[in-house]
Amino acid sequence: MKAWHDECAVMGIWGDKEASHLTYLGLYAQQHRGQESAGIVTLNQGLHLAHKGMGLVGDVFSEDSLNHLKGQAGIGHVRYSTTGESFITNIQPLTARLLNGPLAIAHNGNIVNAHVLRRELIREGAIFQGTNDTECVLHLLAKDKNNDLVPCLKSVLPQLEGAFSMLVLAHDQLIAARDPYGFRPLVIGERTMEDGKTSYVVASESCAFDLIGAKLIREVEPGEIISITDQGITSDYFAKSQRLAKCVFEHVYFSRPDSFVFGESVYESRRRMGEVLAEESGVDADMVIPVPDSGVPASIGYSRKSGIPFELGIIRNHYIGRTFIQPTQSIRSFGVKIKLNPQAHLLKGKRVIVVDDSLVRGTTSQKIIRLVRQAGAKEVHFRLASPPTTGPCFYGVDTPKKAQLIASNMSLEEIRKFIDADSLAYLSIEGMLRAVKGEPKEYCAACFDGKYPTDLFGLEDMEVSK
Repeated sequence: MKAWHDECAVMGIWGDKEASHLTYLGLYAQQHRGQESAGIVTLNQGLHLAHKGMGLVGDVFSEDSLNHLKGQAGIGHVRYSTTGESFITNIQPLTARLLNGPLAIAHNGNIVNAHVLRRELIREGAIFQGTNDTECVLHLLAKDKNNDLVPCLKSVLPQLEGAFSMLVLAHDQLIAARDPYGFRPLVIGERTMEDGKTSYVVASESCAFDLIGAKLIREVEPGEIISITDQGITSDYFAKSQRLAKCVFEHVYFSRPDSFVFGESVYESRRRMGEVLAEESGVDADMVIPVPDSGVPASIGYSRKSGIPFELGIIRNHYIGRTFIQPTQSIRSFGVKIKLNPQAHLLKGKRVIVVDDSLVRGTTSQKIIRLVRQAGAKEVHFRLASPPTTGPCFYGVDTPKKAQLIASNMSLEEIRKFIDADSLAYLSIEGMLRAVKGEPKEYCAACFDGKYPTDLFGLEDMEVSK
């Protein structure tokens, strides 16, 4: 069986008559975390109402479907599956009727021992509908003898290893829980309604709060269970955090730059990465240009620190959808120009520093450098605002197999020649951690340094054999 890795986002709200519409907007703000499917479950008079579908948030939901999702509480999910099949049964939130009533669950991250738990549950007679790791949690909750959901979760969650920022909607409460390592972000906010009362919101990223006029309160702590009811918020813990392993890639690329993640502004972290990159690998040039949009904050930081002017030397077309019709073979070589167009009048005859957030396979970077050269650049120096990506992520970020990662198979000079840059430099791991203002022991940088903070339960062997 294939392991299931998810890039995704969760959104929850309690105590607001506009719950479905606000959940929709919160998912819309977090669309960058998953574009394959979307779903919302609301709570109405003790019963769950659900609407789910494949596609983007704006395509899955209509005004009619949101009006059907009545109730003053709800949870939502957007997903991008990075391994495994795309089935309707895998769309979250997952729902079930347990002994204590209806339950809906949405989860961001990857439970690395899910294949072990699944095998044991099937042996005991469990019947699975899909191939996602979240379904294991439903089965474990169904088996537990606790009548109260919080004690039940305190018994079940310690059995999970890996990354999970989770929302659970029951008939009487909304629960948020985060793994003891704190791999994935999860934040709580509050929103003042028109009648002056307060509703509570939970999301993967704080940018979801900005859109709906909610105020960030704090993060859900690693190992914490938050219960939200009509009486307010209560906190409990299912595990003590022995070490933190916050995903540094959230700051490198994954999160939206206008979010606060792990207590820090993502934009400021990326700008500082560019500043440190300039300190570590400065080169004489006429301008600094970003690969849009992911390289923009780091390029600004690089320009500020180096004193070399910042220019938007490449313009991105933001309106290329997934349904873009491929051109005929004779003009298919246009390739990356469909999305990115260099400004020849700026670049001609210039020495250019091109800044991007990361380099994975190298093929896109090669095409971008070719475009810049074709636009007349005299020199092209490529700078990456993160270290070389040398290993896959098993905790919920889409990275290819090790064999497809260029930095795990080529030397720095070989990569430079492959992408055809005049010079190439990466941000150091130490510089990256300095930029996110983190202690090395607080972050997971396994995709860069190979130091995985948990047992992988054989997933690394499965990754090689797939």
